[in-house]
Amino acid sequence: MMTLRVIAALLSLLALTAESRAAGVTIGVVAPQDGTFASLGAQVRAGAVFQIGQAGDTIVPISETCQDNSGQAIADALIAAKVQIAIGFLCSETLEGALPKLKDANIPAITVSVRSRILMEDSLKNGWPFFRLGPQDGDEAAKIIQVILQQWAASPIALVEDGTIHGRELTEAVRNALEENGLKAVFTDTYRPGQEQQIGLVRRLKRAGATKVFIGGDRNDVAVIARDAKAENIPLDILSGDAMRAANQPLALADGVRAVAIPEYALLSEADSTVHAMRAAGVEPQGYVLPAAAAALIASQAVQAALSEGKPVAEKLVGTQFDTPIGPVTFTPAHELSQNPYRLLEWHGDAFVPPADGTD
Repeated sequence: MMTLRVIAALLSLLALTAESRAAGVTIGVVAPQDGTFASLGAQVRAGAVFQIGQAGDTIVPISETCQDNSGQAIADALIAAKVQIAIGFLCSETLEGALPKLKDANIPAITVSVRSRILMEDSLKNGWPFFRLGPQDGDEAAKIIQVILQQWAASPIALVEDGTIHGRELTEAVRNALEENGLKAVFTDTYRPGQEQQIGLVRRLKRAGATKVFIGGDRNDVAVIARDAKAENIPLDILSGDAMRAANQPLALADGVRAVAIPEYALLSEADSTVHAMRAAGVEPQGYVLPAAAAALIASQAVQAALSEGKPVAEKLVGTQFDTPIGPVTFTPAHELSQNPYRLLEWHGDAFVPPADGTD
């Protein structure tokens, strides 16, 4: 398991190597070093350190406090260090203050996690060089709708949700899209979350004739529904959303339950070579490690291309395909990913993995 000590050692080694070489691209890595998000910040730094070391670039680690009005000081530190591009940024509070100064310094910022729609709208309006290496609002619903239309259109479909804002809005988006495509669910319902059993719900699903059910709810509720359907001998294909990426407790999830979610990139074939190299270096590719490595790779290649062509770095980020450990990445003119990062996954054993039947 990756430790803070391992990350510190990698940082020290990379700093010494950078001093002796003084070459390559100078990349700022902004991530929390203390507080609530320290463990996530450690993942970001580990992935960035690994990739920056592989490329022979120079790292400038900057601590992110995630406090209001902290972004300007972080931007000042990046500018003073003469970074050419910055990655990481787990918190919107940092970016809100940093982006105006980063624009003036022509330093693009690539976030691995911030999903704020308003921040991106403000960035596009003000010309801030903000790029998102993660999903945007609506991506989860769009992928769920695609999966259902492609794979369930000929089957009796049920839509149930837990009454929370997210569960209700997600399920409503699916229902509206189905009806726009001439499909109507045979059963819709709102269930009470957090119950020890859902036998009444699965029996109602059986009476309605549903064989496919989308559940807008959390992992444990889905596990309870799947268990009770099996106990009642009711065959149901179950699909849920990104909330399924949670602890597999108190009730273990049954094999075969599917979710549209952000994948654990280390389990994907495109990450194999990077995963092996990281583990050989003592870095476990968990959480934000691989996305941070991808961001560092993109940063390095974009800066090099910009320098060789005499163009702004932000211009080279748009429309260029980068082959990364998390798959091909291309940013649109709106600074979003051109490909939806959500994927169809299936629970098997102890992880969500690509479905064995090859569907996506």
